[in-house]
Amino acid sequence: MVSRLMLGCGSVGHAIVESVADWSGSLVVVDESESRVETLRTEGVSATRGDPTDPEVVAQRPAVDLAFIFGDDTEQNRQAARALRDVHPDAYLVVYAGDGPSTEMRADLDELADEFIDPGAALVDHLLPLTDGDTAFRTHELQRTLRDIDGKLGIFMHDNPDPDAIASAIALEGMAESVGTEAEACYFGAISHQENRAFVNLLDLDLRNLEVGADVSEFAGLALVDHSSPGVNDQLPEEIPVDVVIDHHPPNHPVEARFVDLRSGVGATSSLLADHLEQLGISPDERVATGLLYGIRVDTKDFTREVSVADFEAASFLLPHADTSTLDRVETPSISADTFETISRAIRNRELDGTVLASCVGSLSDRDALAQAADRLLNMDGVTVTLVFGFMNGTVYVSARARGTDVDLGETMRAAFGQIGSAGGHADMAGAQIPLGLLGEVEDDEEESLSTIVGDIITDRFFETVRSRPGPDDFDSDPERVAAFDIQLADDE
Repeated sequence: MVSRLMLGCGSVGHAIVESVADWSGSLVVVDESESRVETLRTEGVSATRGDPTDPEVVAQRPAVDLAFIFGDDTEQNRQAARALRDVHPDAYLVVYAGDGPSTEMRADLDELADEFIDPGAALVDHLLPLTDGDTAFRTHELQRTLRDIDGKLGIFMHDNPDPDAIASAIALEGMAESVGTEAEACYFGAISHQENRAFVNLLDLDLRNLEVGADVSEFAGLALVDHSSPGVNDQLPEEIPVDVVIDHHPPNHPVEARFVDLRSGVGATSSLLADHLEQLGISPDERVATGLLYGIRVDTKDFTREVSVADFEAASFLLPHADTSTLDRVETPSISADTFETISRAIRNRELDGTVLASCVGSLSDRDALAQAADRLLNMDGVTVTLVFGFMNGTVYVSARARGTDVDLGETMRAAFGQIGSAGGHADMAGAQIPLGLLGEVEDDEEESLSTIVGDIITDRFFETVRSRPGPDDFDSDPERVAAFDIQLADDE
């Protein structure tokens, strides 16, 4: 049975007694005030009048497992702590600072106690999260900005959005509507990857697909999620004013908006939205929680790539509210015949240079199939880097993957193709888009000749660049183009 002793019982100590009295074991309170002792006794607490700083009084308890010192006077608490340590050195000691302790007293009590409770420090710790720069302050500013929108807020994802952008837009839409602001999640381009389509369909997400050149004057405010600049990987006018930016990609140029939350150390924008929801005390509905959790998983490659503590914390917050069975269905969608055909051509047309594999699949009907083909070929024995490419609508699309190698694909792709197109990505996942006109003048109906020309140029440049292992000075220096393409790569994942 646990034996507890309280030496001194001020106003805070009385509140502690009310909680501790119901614990199993025994509790005895020693205090100099006769009226306080009588009050405790009437409440059914074992209390005795005595000097809590007197070692002889403390010694009247032959064994103490847990000791509380909760008087209002700091000096008395210090003397009581010393007496307790002299008589019962092995007891676990919890000491309250009392009223207005000096720096010296705080240091003494902190040294004597196993647990030192300083209300002044506790108050500072409570208030610090509200200071500028902290998440709680950012969340307050985000909520205020959303509330100030006088009309409908247009929330824009990057072109051809991936799950992280989609989920972030839906979560921000819900936050805006919670403060009375109408909002709509919008995007340009297409959602063509089958997992992304399954994600939208299974969660029944209401997204608005806009055509290039669409009039956005109907929106009283604009928000950007998973990218940070209008006109860079979206079809918005470059100079249009932006109210909200939330992104985890490091910016390559100043970001201008009324509210900006850029945290490049976090693996997914979905983690930032989950953090804001948690700060507001909002429990996300199943649809939003499932979407955000999937967005984090996709952008961090199931918590194995560029993941941070914030991503794990966000996932922990979201998991109890998410529908994991829906996630399983999203991750195992049906695969189209065209995708299987693309994978088949990638296998047939493969070329090897050591452990590096490249394959041209020719004309494409679905460029998202390239990423799946690159992933599948990476499973081949002895292959550490794959590059799969094809062409459609006057553009060559390239998707690359790597594992267990010192090749940085993002840097390698920029070195190989940055001067003739857009290229970049992560160390283990990257891509490129190259205007077909730069690769030779071939008639559209001469597909076999076109595949040969494109295949030779892309394959040779890539093999040569991987062999040379370019340094950072060789990379494309156009930051705006690199930033736009790095964001676009998210949809290839």
